[in-house]
Amino acid sequence: MVKVAVLGAAGGIGQPLSLLLKLNPQVSELSLFDVVNVPGVGADLSHINSDSTTKSYLPVDKEDKTALANALSGSDIVIIPAGVPRKPGMTRDDLFNINASIVKGLAEGIAANCPKAFVLIISNPVNSTVPIVAETLKQKGVYDPAKVFGVTTLDIVRANTFIAQLYPGETKPTDFNVRVIGGHSGETIVPLYSLGETKSYYGKLSAEQQAELIKRVQFGGDEVVQAKNGAGSATLSMAYAGYRLAESILKAVSGAEDIVECTFLNLVDEIKGAKEAKALVNGLDFFSLPVKLSKNGIAEVQYDILNQISESEKKLLGVCIDQLQKNIEKGVTFASK
Repeated sequence: MVKVAVLGAAGGIGQPLSLLLKLNPQVSELSLFDVVNVPGVGADLSHINSDSTTKSYLPVDKEDKTALANALSGSDIVIIPAGVPRKPGMTRDDLFNINASIVKGLAEGIAANCPKAFVLIISNPVNSTVPIVAETLKQKGVYDPAKVFGVTTLDIVRANTFIAQLYPGETKPTDFNVRVIGGHSGETIVPLYSLGETKSYYGKLSAEQQAELIKRVQFGGDEVVQAKNGAGSATLSMAYAGYRLAESILKAVSGAEDIVECTFLNLVDEIKGAKEAKALVNGLDFFSLPVKLSKNGIAEVQYDILNQISESEKKLLGVCIDQLQKNIEKGVTFASK
């Protein structure tokens, strides 16, 4: 019996994400929260003949905290795609301040109503919103770093797809599981094509082709925004990516072993391998790396991957670390205000 809450369930990511969760046989209760339109989403999903129940929660006004409390109460996993997309005339700082406030409020609700839940953060900018959630849970005295996940899975999904597209008929996206480390925006995204199944394929590419492939993974979201003529962003692929991480966690919770996913996590000493990882990334407090999952969350950080990367990937890592430091500080500062 697993209760999963989706905060922001009526949005472009929240709806397809909720649909995928409704189909998962391990989910017994699907709890949907949003500030608009969520009753309709809940009614629609409730007609699907899977075994989970569906309940939606809509606040009556901006001051109503009961809906969020009821949505979260007893939740085992909480997924947060809530937030606003960037609109014309809106600066990145405007976007950050709005989404940061939303995420902080939701984290406070988690602390009060389901402090032991796994928390998966999709809301952008992930490099800053994950530190906000961590700091907020710390302030409330309920922080478990092994259960807070920044969802960077879309970068892996894209990395797998894009290299397979360079070898049509010879490979397919499901042949690969590229490790992507760092953060979840632009140049903080570092795909490690020199390792694993992609090594030989990546090695056949010219330096120019390699650079183009890396850039496409880093800025893949721009392709979708342009294709949608500015009317939307990567919602369907992001919903799939968020579900993939949630599905892996559900498997680990049920006792499956040797499940590894990349996630943006807090590198704290109590997580095995995190201290060693932190030393290899210039002391950053948050970083995306492959982690081994267990029923209690992140069991181990696979930091040794940092000792195996190529010279060109080391250069990408240097750029990533510089930018990521600022993103993390921005989130911590906001949460501490």
